[in-house]
Amino acid sequence: MSKRFTDQEIAQFNTELEGKLPEEIVAWAIIHAKKPVVTTNFRPYEGAILHAVTSVKPSIDVIWCDTGYNTRNTYKHAEELIKLLDLNIDLYVPKQTSSHRDAIMGIPQIEDPMHKEFTEQVKLEPFRRAMATHQPDVWFTNLRKGQTAFRDSINVVSQGEDGILKVSPFYNYTDEQLDAYLEENKIPNEHKYFDPTKVLGNRECGLHN
Repeated sequence: MSKRFTDQEIAQFNTELEGKLPEEIVAWAIIHAKKPVVTTNFRPYEGAILHAVTSVKPSIDVIWCDTGYNTRNTYKHAEELIKLLDLNIDLYVPKQTSSHRDAIMGIPQIEDPMHKEFTEQVKLEPFRRAMATHQPDVWFTNLRKGQTAFRDSINVVSQGEDGILKVSPFYNYTDEQLDAYLEENKIPNEHKYFDPTKVLGNRECGLHN
């Protein structure tokens, strides 16, 4: 269990980091971290968080939770970023293959009773397994304000019930600002991405709650 911070301490962290650049936020968090990780699924704009974090700590553990349903473009994009940034990837996949699952349940719609089990199998269980293995105290994510109601309720720094300090260096960035960041740092982007658990684009999968 990571150290618990009070709401006042979390608020103070966010005040301290207000107006800071992503790399400054990363550097601040790395100083406070004993076991930091960054998670990715190589969706659009993931290159920004991966570049920012590895620029400060090149050897950081990069957890890739692959649902097994990614597009060909996403897998090619992932390999490109892994080589370009020399990422220290630790891959986690569901315990059942997508072909096996397709034969049993397919990809359930959001109103289907099987959707909860599907999400558990392809996303939540691999993520919990990754976190149990790495036991991080600081977790870098690419959550941003304006994506969902839940994400609007947090800030650059937040803390979950597990005590892990979640740090979102690009929390206040727009797509246009991220485009500029990627262009400036010559980091590729890829928009052909598929998340089988999000039939509705603004739905939280439960992974970040």
